[in-house]
Amino acid sequence: MGQSAQLIRRPHTVDSVLARMRELAATLPERDGIAVFNRVYLTVTEEVARSLTTGRFRDPRATATLDVHFAVRYLDAVDAAAEGRRPPGCWRPLIQFRRHPGIRPLQFALAGINAHIGHDLALAVVDACRALDCEPADLESDYDRVGDLLVALEERVREDLMPGPDLLELADPLTHLVDAWSLEQARSAAWSAARALWALRRLPDLAEEFAQRLDAAVGFAGRMMLTPLPS
Repeated sequence: MGQSAQLIRRPHTVDSVLARMRELAATLPERDGIAVFNRVYLTVTEEVARSLTTGRFRDPRATATLDVHFAVRYLDAVDAAAEGRRPPGCWRPLIQFRRHPGIRPLQFALAGINAHIGHDLALAVVDACRALDCEPADLESDYDRVGDLLVALEERVREDLMPGPDLLELADPLTHLVDAWSLEQARSAAWSAARALWALRRLPDLAEEFAQRLDAAVGFAGRMMLTPLPS
């Protein structure tokens, strides 16, 4: 499918993002690594959508704009893989190993979260600031509120997807692997990266180099998270 078709179906609202994620959830095999992450991300986005009307966010319009730009980066990576194009480096490990039988659902979920928070979030903040004609500082309070939702979700993901006591031998290396990564630290690093990219926006060559290095580093971490474990 060509680039023009991709642009036509690219979501522009939170509702259209949710529709696209639900479509993926309905069509991907349950054990597929992208499907595992998509279920996690769909839950987050549904909670953000509910919170947009409850007064949780200082500026719901800005939060919705950030949410859409953020989600589109994930959906574009999925489209790239489906269409035979090269996705960003941060997403390649999950896409490459999405059907590996030796990788556990928790690994798939956290590798997707790593790619999306570690790389996509910083670029999405810059995208949203350009769309809203604002500074990153204008989004910071609601960025933190979205982050609170993500941290709560990460805890639930670990509880739901961690093997039970009968699989303790497997859980030992899995616990060691996933405990080496922190969503809170990744979210803080993403905010710093967003501020750096915003400061570099008038130096496009440096901004591009920074983004490429971020993409490669996050992809390397994702590959380590997807180390196959013994069954």
